[in-house]
Amino acid sequence: MPTSTPSDDPLLALFEADTSLAAAQPILALVARYLADTRSGDGPVSTARSAQEVADRLAGPMPRTGRPLAEVAERISTLLLDDVNRLMHPMAVGHQVSAPLPATIWTEALIAAVNQSLAVREMSPSFRPLERQVIRWCTDLVGWGALAGGTMTSGGTEATFTALLAARSHSIPDVWTNGVGPNPPVLVCGEHAHYAVTRAAGEMGLGLSRVEIIPSRDHRMDVDVLHARLIALHAAGTRVMAVVATAGCTATGAFDDIERIADICVANNNVWLHVDAAHGGAAMLSPVHQYRVRGISRARSVAWDPHKTLLLPLSAGLLLMRDERDLQAAFAQTAPYLFAGDSGETRMWDSGTRTFQCSRRSDVLKLWVAFERYGADQLAAMYERLCQTAATLHALLQTRSDFAPLHAPESNILCFTWTPPGVAEANRDELTDALRERYNRSGRGWLTATTLNGRRVLRVTIMNVRTTPAHMQRLADGLADEGAALLAERKFGAM
Repeated sequence: MPTSTPSDDPLLALFEADTSLAAAQPILALVARYLADTRSGDGPVSTARSAQEVADRLAGPMPRTGRPLAEVAERISTLLLDDVNRLMHPMAVGHQVSAPLPATIWTEALIAAVNQSLAVREMSPSFRPLERQVIRWCTDLVGWGALAGGTMTSGGTEATFTALLAARSHSIPDVWTNGVGPNPPVLVCGEHAHYAVTRAAGEMGLGLSRVEIIPSRDHRMDVDVLHARLIALHAAGTRVMAVVATAGCTATGAFDDIERIADICVANNNVWLHVDAAHGGAAMLSPVHQYRVRGISRARSVAWDPHKTLLLPLSAGLLLMRDERDLQAAFAQTAPYLFAGDSGETRMWDSGTRTFQCSRRSDVLKLWVAFERYGADQLAAMYERLCQTAATLHALLQTRSDFAPLHAPESNILCFTWTPPGVAEANRDELTDALRERYNRSGRGWLTATTLNGRRVLRVTIMNVRTTPAHMQRLADGLADEGAALLAERKFGAM
């Protein structure tokens, strides 16, 4: 039978029409224009439209016939791009989502084009070895030896969950067959640990009642309380599945004292230590900040999100294991149609038997491109710039009477309070949320809020190398302006 050609096969013609660089140009032009438009720091950072207003613009029946790709690009521009959070804008200082490195943005199209699935090596002949090499770079960075390994993940939540699955199998060897039983072990973490830890306890069937929360001292896990709690748990005959330390907590960016926590874990039956470095892992690259993760090599597992402070596009997470065999033990799945055997070579190259996902993108490519294009030293310098910009804001706010920083930043995160005169403490939580909402809807910038020590506070995360000290001054002045208008509306008087 002769091979079909586009001229006599309309479906093939439709497919082939979009395969050229010229066909891609309208979409690529949107990306380039977005990168250019946000460079100056002009224009709105986010949108004033409500979710319902955006939904109303998108409402309509499913298209039954297609449009030219150029027309699709125009609809993306008019219907969606005006209302995105423009994370490339230097005044976007909200959540822990990066303004991605440009080289890795372009790499995303290649990842999608080759569409390799990393579950088994035969489905990704070059990218599985690439993933293994990049993970080797990262485990070397932690300070581990030849037995170390790991996997890319969708992010820190999956990485921590998978690490704790491995800890569960270590603590309850027959868990895959018989479950956790009526008296499961406990997890121990700090009060500022990411919700991934308590979520994992629920997902694994341990239950939230089996999570021991250690209070903080200066936003870090109180190691004296940890030591006493582990002794008390041992005396009560309660097994401890793992202790989770945090390197760069979500609320304040603080780093737990990993070295002392490791000492305590060793002294208490060598309990499994997992380090959630999803946000702060980049400190391992930095001569300036490496001391913050001192002792991380003593952990048994580490979560790290390059899509945070290595500035990669979503998603790109890492789970690193001191002994990769622990990861293999976390899962006990057979699938002869996919996993052909259990030889040493199969275990080395096929990852599906030690990862939560089966279909898994080759996101390792953009991490490799980041190292290849920018180099580890420049990536470290970018992280240091993010942290320094947060320190600049801290110093600036210390000179003002309308805002007060709540901690010295240990990374690129800073929490601070709005302290308008003449406003009762009881009104400040509601006003703080109202100020953030007003400021973000104004288009002048974009920041977040959190609850710290029982109070609503403003929170900044610097995730863009374009953000400078001058932008921090704009942030403080813009918040002050919006705050004055808010107080006037609420009849609290001028600031």
